[in-house]
Amino acid sequence: MANWLTRGDFGTGPDDLHGMLLSLMLSFLCGHVIAWTYMICHNGLSYSRSFVNALIVLGLIVAVVMIVMANNLLIAFGLMAVFAIVRFRNILRDTLDTAYILASITIGMANGTKKYTTAIVGTAVFMLLMLYLHYTQFGSRHRYDLVLNLHWGRPLAEMKDLLELLDRHARRALVASQRSNVGYEGTDLSYRLLLRDAGRVDELLAELKSFPGVSRVTSLKAEEESEV
Repeated sequence: MANWLTRGDFGTGPDDLHGMLLSLMLSFLCGHVIAWTYMICHNGLSYSRSFVNALIVLGLIVAVVMIVMANNLLIAFGLMAVFAIVRFRNILRDTLDTAYILASITIGMANGTKKYTTAIVGTAVFMLLMLYLHYTQFGSRHRYDLVLNLHWGRPLAEMKDLLELLDRHARRALVASQRSNVGYEGTDLSYRLLLRDAGRVDELLAELKSFPGVSRVTSLKAEEESEV
């Protein structure tokens, strides 16, 4: 037991009570690390306390399953038959949640087969990777700062001054929608703006509200939108 950390990967399964308890306790601790990482990194709207608890319990259960099998093919096939009868159906709303489930299962398998070094190093690497992706916001795209909606009551041919006003405040202005119908006075416009200075939004809105022909000005900051 003294060298369980450095030589744990050479074991095939716990052969005594101490080894079994060590595997279960280590699965419990590694599950907590994975669950804490999930709690820190989760940004979506589908947060579930039961899912966090499942990350801890799942690794522990898998460790017990690996201990029960203990290189016995008959028991392994028996467990496969049992799990084939029992069906677990749960829809994961966030794709990244699958990675946490797989991590919990894998760490549980490592602990159940006395691969303690693999379990500890794997948990640490997984935690550091998820924290890196969370704090660096890797994969996100900052395409615009502001969603701007307004009603243009003048002819579209006279929008040159309005476009110049937007160009003074925005590095990029993209028309997301333009709606005008027969019998409907004016045009409803929606812009996606990448601002030159995000701190001058109030100044932009004030100029638009006082601009001739512009009315019903509304805005929405990009960070208020949820990723789908």
